[in-house]
Amino acid sequence: MTFSVIELRRAFLDNSEKGMKTGLRRLTIKGRIQSVYRGFYVVVPIQYQLKSIVPPHFYIDELMTYVGKPYYVGLLSAAAIYGAAHQRPMQTQIMTEEPRIKASDKNPLLDWNYRHIIPEEYVLTKNAELGVIRYSSAELTAIDLVQFAEHVGGYQRVATVLAELMEAVDISKTTGLQSFTTKATMRRLGYLLEYVLEEQEKANELYDIIRSQGREWNTISMSNKHPFNDSAGNNRWRVNMNIAIEIDEI
Repeated sequence: MTFSVIELRRAFLDNSEKGMKTGLRRLTIKGRIQSVYRGFYVVVPIQYQLKSIVPPHFYIDELMTYVGKPYYVGLLSAAAIYGAAHQRPMQTQIMTEEPRIKASDKNPLLDWNYRHIIPEEYVLTKNAELGVIRYSSAELTAIDLVQFAEHVGGYQRVATVLAELMEAVDISKTTGLQSFTTKATMRRLGYLLEYVLEEQEKANELYDIIRSQGREWNTISMSNKHPFNDSAGNNRWRVNMNIAIEIDEI
């Protein structure tokens, strides 16, 4: 169960503002409720009262309704839903749209990431312990991991997670995602599929999808944070492999 201060004011019109704040503070100290965002609270379920920390999946959908922003659980947190997180992230990674969440409103259990537009047709829903949560499809998750590699620990971790995730990915469904990501992201994903993950069939399918647009490709680096590797071999993705990537043991 969740509630906002606005809802309390409407429900208890006869109560003073001071009295309401005092009551909220007492319940918070007792561990009965938890403030998870400015002006927004969650009632702490009995099984979490000793820890006094409520997992975000209990309230994220209602919180984002309160905030008034579209969202989905993404990146490593979405990969975990598919059983492909390798190491479960400490925070729940949320993808939403700008403007960005104010620093004063941030919840340490939530890692905010931003897209210009949420690709709604690639967002799925599943039942949670209370209500539902929205999460990215396997295809959107794969693309996000590459596009936001710096947010999840770099391409080494991305490749390791993709190795487990790719079984759930239907490459044909990435066609509609090209307008929600960059061509560089798609080509980096293709390179990883072919040369790191050895997913040749999926790599070929992705290559055909990208090349169908018929544009010339300039050479790009795998990582923009590292210098160009003059000794790297040529490849059809025109990706300069300027970092070392090895999949961790799964």
